[in-house]
Order: sequence, then structure tokens, then C-alpha cells
Amino acid sequence: MRMADFLEQKPLYYSEIDYTRMPRAYAFIKDKLTIPPLIHLVGTNGKGTTGRFIAQALFASGYSVGHYTSPHIRLFNERIWLNGSYVNDEQLEKAHKKLFALLTEEFRASLSYFEYTTLLAMIIFQGCDYVVLEAGLGGEHDATNVFEKTLSVITPIGIDHEDFLGQSIREIAGTKLRSVTNRAILGEQRFKEVYEVAAELQKDSELRFIDYKECLGEADIRLAEEISTQKELPHYLQENLLLAMAAFKKLGFKVKKKLFESQRLEGRMQRIKKNVWLDVGHNTLAAEAISHCFFPKSMNLVYNSYRDKEYRSILHLLAPIVKKVEIMPVENERMVAREELVSAIVDNGLKCSVFEGINEDENYLVFGSFSVAEAFVKFLDRLSTP
Repeated sequence: MRMADFLEQKPLYYSEIDYTRMPRAYAFIKDKLTIPPLIHLVGTNGKGTTGRFIAQALFASGYSVGHYTSPHIRLFNERIWLNGSYVNDEQLEKAHKKLFALLTEEFRASLSYFEYTTLLAMIIFQGCDYVVLEAGLGGEHDATNVFEKTLSVITPIGIDHEDFLGQSIREIAGTKLRSVTNRAILGEQRFKEVYEVAAELQKDSELRFIDYKECLGEADIRLAEEISTQKELPHYLQENLLLAMAAFKKLGFKVKKKLFESQRLEGRMQRIKKNVWLDVGHNTLAAEAISHCFFPKSMNLVYNSYRDKEYRSILHLLAPIVKKVEIMPVENERMVAREELVSAIVDNGLKCSVFEGINEDENYLVFGSFSVAEAFVKFLDRLSTP
């Protein structure tokens, strides 16, 4: 069975997850795999861009590197980056056939979409010098956490996926930070509870949480500022760049400008037209960062939200930069009911309408998850198709 057909049978989202399934499946095929030195990205925001900065720097240094991230905007191939490019369909099919043959019928049927594709990526990354692996929902129970790590990198942690991770920052931080097995670079955190949990975890253990600032010198900071100016990176992406530089140095390498100048991951404060910015953020941390980034510019917000997200708080945070909200239609059963979203928009003192197209005289921010980004990008693709 072709990979696309096989994955289509698996639901993308689960109300409950069997946390024993991935460890059992990996244990079953572990002796058939050779796992390269692995950098594990854990956090709420910034995993994708921080990981890509690290992967690109390693690749530019002459190493064979794989980077696994999720989800995707246009094509599944975007999840698996190998030596500077997304994998092609032929590589995916070859890896799928190999993995399918290694697994029992039980594991083929029971592994989730994300669990299977995580193993698929590791099949493709055989022979790499390094792998940069982005966690999915969480930390200690995440499918990516079954592999031995060379270094953990902790991006900003906030409230998200409460049903799986915990109802407070302290609980969520504990779930994520317990994924660390030896040493971790700890990025800038918005909540003091993250630092408190890190201190508690390393108190009576061999764990080591290293503040990213400890790894950076003045020259590194100046270089990040120079690259950020050159690439028009907003402040929060500059912070991701600094965290990546710190991790790169902790791996034993020297930071050089040419190693970090490559194109960053798509969909992260990406200017896709002269008047359109696209960001796949979908939580309050992302909304707060983007509001600071654009203020006092006035934008039309192309938006929609999953019903389990804090869309009322997100709209409140974005309100200072929003001229009008244009609701992007998204076919997904997880989306909030239209009337509830409209109510939240109006309650935040904002005008709203259904998205119909782009006015070249207006500025637009497309925000609200990969599903919103995918719907918007497909809209642009239809416009450009003869």
C-alpha cells in the first residue's frame, strides 16, 4: 500500500493516546536502526525555526543532517528535511516499504499518524551525521522521546494542549522538561515556573539545564542582530536564532555568519507577498510575540481557530494591531463553531467578515494554525493557476 493511502487511514488527532505503544514499537525494531547523534527540540513555540537554524548550520558545516518537524502546510514532504531539501516522493515510498516490512501487523495498525511518521523519518535519516528532531505535542510521553539524545533544546513553554500536558504552566513544564535525559539548553522563558521546575529536576540528579545566555558571547549576539536585520527577522525569531547558536556551540562548534544565513522554515512570520505575512502560530505566546512585532501597524487578520485553543485570549492580544478580522473558511471538524468565533471577535471590539480575497492596498496577517495557513496558501495557488 502506498504511503499516502496508508497514512490517510490514520486519524491526525486523538482524544486519548496510548503512551506505551511507541516505546514498544521502537523496541521491536531498534536493533535494525542506527540512530545518529540527536538534538531534541521540546517546547511550546519556536521549535521549528530553532531546529531549522541548527540543522542548516550543521549542514553548512559539511555534515549530513536530517530535520524532522510537524505539521506541514502544503505537502507531507515538508516534515522531513534532508541535507538542505525536503525529501521527495521516491525517498518517502522507499522508507515506507522498509518500515512497513519491519513492523508487525499489530504495530502497522495501531501506531498513530505521528508515531509512524516519526519512525519513517528515522528510516530516512539512517547514515546522517546528525538528526534534529522536533517533539510533537509534549515531552516525556512524546513519540520522539524514545530515542537517545545528544542534546535537548528547550524553546519557550506556555499553555497549550492542556488535555494531554497539564492544566498549569508548572504541570506543562514538568511534562516537557522530564523529556531531558542528560543536558539541555534552556531558551528564554516567559514564565518563572519553567525555571523553577528545571531547578527542581536537576537538584538531585545528573540532569543539567544550561541557560542559553551562558553559551553566548558579545560577538554571537552582534552576529545574530546583523543576521536578523539582513533577513528581517522579528524579535522572537532572533531569540530562536540565539538559542540555536547556543546549542550549536554546546555541540562543540564555532558560530560563523555563513552558517546561519540560509532561508528559515516556511510559515514563521513569512512575508509571502509585499502586503501579506503568514504565521502558523495558534496560541497566546505566539499572539503576544506577533502583536509586539507589528505594533503599531494596522493589519487585516485572516483567522480561524481550533475550538480547543484560547481564541478569545488570542484575539484580545492581537486586537491592538487588527483593523478587521476576516474569517478563513477551513474544512476541519476541530474548528470552533462560526457563531462562537464571531462572538469572540465582536466581544473584543473588532469588526469581522468572511475572507474573500486580498486588497493590494491593505496589509494582512494570516494566523491561527497550520490549517489556516494551508487554506490560505491553497487560495493563492488557485489564483495563480491559469
